[in-house]
Amino acid sequence: MIIDAHQHVWDLTRARYDWLDASLSPIDRTITIDEVKPAFARAGVDASVLVQSADNDDDTDYMLEVAAANPEVVAVVGYVPLERPEAAAARLAELRRNPLVVGIRNLIHDRPDPDFLLRPDVDEGLGVLEDAGATFDLVSVLPRHLEHVRVLSERHPRLKIVIDHLSKPPFGQADREPWWSLIAEAAQNPLVHAKVSGLYPAGPDADWTDELRSYVDRAVEVFGVDRLMYGGDWPISVLSGDYDRVWDSLQPVFGSWSATDRERVLSGTAVEFYGISPEAIERALA
Repeated sequence: MIIDAHQHVWDLTRARYDWLDASLSPIDRTITIDEVKPAFARAGVDASVLVQSADNDDDTDYMLEVAAANPEVVAVVGYVPLERPEAAAARLAELRRNPLVVGIRNLIHDRPDPDFLLRPDVDEGLGVLEDAGATFDLVSVLPRHLEHVRVLSERHPRLKIVIDHLSKPPFGQADREPWWSLIAEAAQNPLVHAKVSGLYPAGPDADWTDELRSYVDRAVEVFGVDRLMYGGDWPISVLSGDYDRVWDSLQPVFGSWSATDRERVLSGTAVEFYGISPEAIERALA
């Protein structure tokens, strides 16, 4: 079984996506799940996890509608306002009535304050997730974001965190630091996981094969396969070609692993980390 643990959809008539503009013209439009289904079929992907694309309730509500109509969606990572802990607690309680809602994400990388997660109000909001047993997807794109993982681990020792896109390794740069050291530091907490997703430089013609292997190898070294999960990052991946190209670029890496390790990264870790229900899996495979 293959689970794509990081997929998006959005409807511009249903929610506001402030980060979308003409500079992202191939994806600056409504994106439906039907568009990716042929690519899923070619890759052998059986199920996916929908991940929030906007810091508002409308985006989460839309994802839940998509999930209800498409049994291949086995989990949803939604949004609650972490900076407003009381509202976050109320909204999370509402969302968790749906067993598909497994975790929460905020677009912290779009915030002007790189230390947003360290604010006292946000810290209280993260405590809401910790107490509820909800996971937290961390969108880490700056070294500073990755530095926060150690602090969050100390403040919230029961919070399960997954670092999206391996915190964007420095493709095309001569120096792999500080990412190389910081990703190892983040991995010291056994509750911290990472997604092998979003690993490509911008542009459909770039060749990232050798660098990709080196960064995935580093992730395996510090996390082990038991804390890594695959994600296609569609439709953001369209900006670097398409789903097939991104999937194909990972096959030499996955193909060098044992069948057990491949199964773990391609499905087992996501099921365990997100607590995906057997019923959801059965629906996806039916």
